[in-house]
Amino acid sequence: MSYNIDEVMTAAPVVPVLVIDKLEHAVPLAKALVAGGLRVLEITLRTDCALEAIRAMKDAVPEAIVGAGTVNTPELLDAAVAAGSDFLVSPGSTPALIDKALSQSVPLLPGVNSPSEVMALLERGISRMKFFPAEAAGGMPMLKSINGPLPQALFCPTGGINLEKAKQYLALPNVACVGGSWLAPAELMAEGRWDDITALAAEAAALAN
Repeated sequence: MSYNIDEVMTAAPVVPVLVIDKLEHAVPLAKALVAGGLRVLEITLRTDCALEAIRAMKDAVPEAIVGAGTVNTPELLDAAVAAGSDFLVSPGSTPALIDKALSQSVPLLPGVNSPSEVMALLERGISRMKFFPAEAAGGMPMLKSINGPLPQALFCPTGGINLEKAKQYLALPNVACVGGSWLAPAELMAEGRWDDITALAAEAAALAN
């Protein structure tokens, strides 16, 4: 099944941003997060097993919407698409990356943190973006300021966000969802405490209410 970027951004209020060091963690982690109500999972391409983790999650948890994060070159974009990614996320954008993204069907959520970057993507027909690093780049005040002149842009802020801040971001008119790394702490994964991760996911999923 294929998804457009609006379907990805509205499937859950929070997108877990996941760093998977061990492939054996991939499937139980996906099951734990989906059980808690978070279907959209971003696997950062920062580890050797990340692409295999995407494949494993897609095969074992078909109800999950599994994407690749840290897609920062056209070559990584191709690799992520070949791994079966449902969506792609980049920390920023370059002309080469956007050209590649527009040439294929898997949606990209490119990173921005300034009005000029937003305008450059709007010129390319892209209005759904990742605001990164959210807290370091001005957080909610910056997004409120951008919404005035550029209300057509819709964001997934990521970076430095916790559960309480997520609730505040989601109240902004130009925020569809937020990305968060607090949902899968390394120590919980290392200890196999999947029920605890499900509980964290349920707290985040409840923000949709």
